[in-house]
Amino acid sequence: MKLGSLAFVLTVALFPTHAFADPTQKSEDIVKFFAGVNEFGASRGICVGTEDECKSKQNDAPADKTSLDMLINFGLDSAELDATARAELDEFAKALKDSRLSALDFVVEGYTDASGSAHYNEGLSERRARSVTTFLTSNGIDPARIKAAGMGETNPRSPNPYDAVNRRVEMRIRTE
Repeated sequence: MKLGSLAFVLTVALFPTHAFADPTQKSEDIVKFFAGVNEFGASRGICVGTEDECKSKQNDAPADKTSLDMLINFGLDSAELDATARAELDEFAKALKDSRLSALDFVVEGYTDASGSAHYNEGLSERRARSVTTFLTSNGIDPARIKAAGMGETNPRSPNPYDAVNRRVEMRIRTE
């Protein structure tokens, strides 16, 4: 996990949701997941030693739950949200309206796979991120709490640059 951010991952796949076993997240699940995030700094520490020693200590630590996956579908070469995607994001909007999450702001990062040119993918990733932020603001979320950013083909989730799991939107909690 990078210092300064926790990831909320919205996986934007270009294949149907029935291919996955993950259940839909409800707003209360999302709230519970992020409710203690304001205290995340209390467990930070400094590792004194070589880089390898510090990495070893991190690997021995209990796994931290740093992301929550929601499945959101876009049509091929599209940034338009379908009915299923809108239902998923509606749950997220409900969660953001909860008083327990009122102090949190998010960056919505759109990503693509390696299909298409880098220039085209940059634009597509920006359109996907804006689709999500537009939906959230139209559902009562203060635009100051969410910012859209297109990331193109960067930071793939899969080593295969053409894998559909790389076509996604991630929401990161802004901590700066």
